[in-house]
Amino acid sequence: MNTRVYLAVLAASCFSAFPAAAQDLTGATGSPSATSTINGQSLPAAPPAFGGTINLDAKDSTPWWPPKVVPPKGAPNILLIMTDDAGYGVSSTFGGVIPTPTLDQIAANGLRFTQFHSTALCSPTRAALITGRNHHSAGFGVIAEQSTGYPGYDAIIGPNNGTIGSILRDHGYATSWLGKNHNTPTYALSASGPFDQWPSGMGFDYFYGFQGGESNQWTPWLFRNHDQIYPWLDKPDYNLVTGMADDAIDYLRKVNAATPDKPFFMYYVPGATHAPHHPTKEWIEKFKGKFDGGWNAMRDEILANQKRLGVVPENTQLTPWPDDLPKWDTLSADDKKMFARQAEVYAAFVAYADFEIGRVVDEVRKQGKLDDTLIIYIEGDNGTSAEGTAIGTAFDLAAIQAISMPVADQLKFYDAWGDPTTEPHMSVAWSWAFDTPFKWTKQVASHFGGTRQGMAMSWPGHITDKGGIRSQFHHVIDIVPTILEATGIQAPLTVNGIAQKPIEGVSMAYTWSKGAKDVPSARTTQYFEMFGNRAIYHEGWIASTTPPAAPWLMGLGKLPDVVDGYQWELYNLTEDYSQFNDLAAKEPDKLRDMQQLFLVEAAKYQVLPLDNSVISRATAPRPSATAGRTEFVYSGELSGLPPASAPDPLARSYTITAEVDVPQGGGDGMLATLGGRFGGYGLYLLKGKPVFTYNLLGLERFRWAGETALTAGKHSVVFDFTYEGPGYGKGGKGVLSVDGTMVAEQSIPHTIPFLVTVDESFDVGVDTRSPVDDSDYQVPFRFTGTLDKLTVKVGPPQI
Repeated sequence: MNTRVYLAVLAASCFSAFPAAAQDLTGATGSPSATSTINGQSLPAAPPAFGGTINLDAKDSTPWWPPKVVPPKGAPNILLIMTDDAGYGVSSTFGGVIPTPTLDQIAANGLRFTQFHSTALCSPTRAALITGRNHHSAGFGVIAEQSTGYPGYDAIIGPNNGTIGSILRDHGYATSWLGKNHNTPTYALSASGPFDQWPSGMGFDYFYGFQGGESNQWTPWLFRNHDQIYPWLDKPDYNLVTGMADDAIDYLRKVNAATPDKPFFMYYVPGATHAPHHPTKEWIEKFKGKFDGGWNAMRDEILANQKRLGVVPENTQLTPWPDDLPKWDTLSADDKKMFARQAEVYAAFVAYADFEIGRVVDEVRKQGKLDDTLIIYIEGDNGTSAEGTAIGTAFDLAAIQAISMPVADQLKFYDAWGDPTTEPHMSVAWSWAFDTPFKWTKQVASHFGGTRQGMAMSWPGHITDKGGIRSQFHHVIDIVPTILEATGIQAPLTVNGIAQKPIEGVSMAYTWSKGAKDVPSARTTQYFEMFGNRAIYHEGWIASTTPPAAPWLMGLGKLPDVVDGYQWELYNLTEDYSQFNDLAAKEPDKLRDMQQLFLVEAAKYQVLPLDNSVISRATAPRPSATAGRTEFVYSGELSGLPPASAPDPLARSYTITAEVDVPQGGGDGMLATLGGRFGGYGLYLLKGKPVFTYNLLGLERFRWAGETALTAGKHSVVFDFTYEGPGYGKGGKGVLSVDGTMVAEQSIPHTIPFLVTVDESFDVGVDTRSPVDDSDYQVPFRFTGTLDKLTVKVGPPQI
């Protein structure tokens, strides 16, 4: 063969390894402007075969560009919104007393859904929402911090559960995730990754938000993509609720400027209204006095509103008030004052978040894209939270560790409630009331107080019954197939070569037409399970276990056998919307059939083994970035190490040694800190004097301090703590030394039980978010000398 011909044939063959994937082509084939849709059975699509010609000389060859992948013609933008910890009776759209005009607007332009459900807990709902599979199928039977080594509970969205982000991105969408990410395992949150379980690894090209279940809104543990950012250092009045909307608007403008015809998928999930409740002062002032009538009167008002709006049936009965929560008219004047304040700040947080969501929607409108955008707005990822204890708290990390804060102490923070010096949560009684007309709250999967969410969606020209109400029974797993039907995209069979689990949700698009109000529900069966509380819905009936203990007891009470020790209830939802009339005693055969159906569904969706433990799961062994390590050595300055990657000081003895070089004139600044204003510790020099401060969740501070400033030169500063276990939260003895000489010593009666911080980090040589003691210093508290080495040694846990 002629050499020129042979080389040309060889060169051409190098560009023909894969079959063409194009389905619908636009533009001249092979031109730089050509586009195509793909069938999407395998994602990402294989590159198409080279369609040009290659000879030895470029002037004798024909170039050819692979077409750009685009979504099917007419595929809409998608704005998927979900707030946090808000039950059915919260928003004005569903009868609540808190104005939510943005949600009202979406409902007026589209539909309200009155039987839409979550899983009863945050990260499980989120995993189900973005995968279209049940939360156990997606590995999130519980939150990541309580994961166990079973497929339904390992808190890993595996590669066989491709997300809606991955699907839409590979079909040509611009994908973004703004707000809360509670779907990354704690051991993978550091800069070392791996990032397959971060938003970027789940199909989202852009991420602006925080990691974990909650965040301080004033100084959040905030990321842009993989990098920590600190916007409040330049903006002293920064609040994430507004900052997130600002960033979303900026992102939408940039995408529109660069590629105005490229559709976007934005997953917008603010931390509001999860504790800590952090609205701005201006929003709090709007609600002054609005809750002075109390929680019982508010329930009656909400139910009346719901019936007037038609979002509950006219015969809906208000479920009984629980015996273990006080009625409003039995409270003292101080109690009423403090409890009303709690609700004012929560309501402000709800309204503030809705307003900022409205700014994002308004940006879509300004770009002329509202008619081409499917908006889905879910109020709450579960029912309203009961994690504030029966009386509320100024410091929510204390509350979730079962440390109560008397009302008399809360009143000291009355004026500061919600500002940067507090991390407040409200009384369970408000949470129960905001779930009107149902029983129970967040964490309880057996009853609609934990799982019924107000949801509205709009898409002009496609959802044609403007302002309509739909009562078909649906679940968060139904959102993904709804989006897929709207976009004309099918669920892939493989993603990155891995066979996919079937999508377990059903599309809700059949409800969109004017004549669809009375169409039977496409979802006929749905199970629910969380912490052993469980339910099964089937064709208008629901069987529910009776919660053996209230969620605000944090799992500390004695629980029955999870399989055989639970009582069951039975409700006919076609006649009893609120789960008021228990028919278990009258319909034993029906109940037995439903119980058997639950077991069938549980086996199908990785719900087994059942587990009703709370604390033991939180402290159980799991993959860890620090497992087996007893010594941690750092040098120089380090900022932002996640708590899960840092030395653990809980329920154990530990020693922190800082080898420092103090400059002439004395040294100042942080040597090592974990946490901050709302819990943690700090070892630092203050005007040259060594200090160790232990902050017990904002409730109490213990301080060791030397009386003499360190001279210039090298020194060894040591804090040694001896824990007096066994058990969590016990006390111990701390000794602060300099160059081998003790300078301060004291014993403390208790320590933090289970959780130091969720939204601060471990820092060396600097403090980046909030101080462990505001009276000593302000951040950033950078060490002015040289930190040659910091060593932390930890003993075995004493539990």
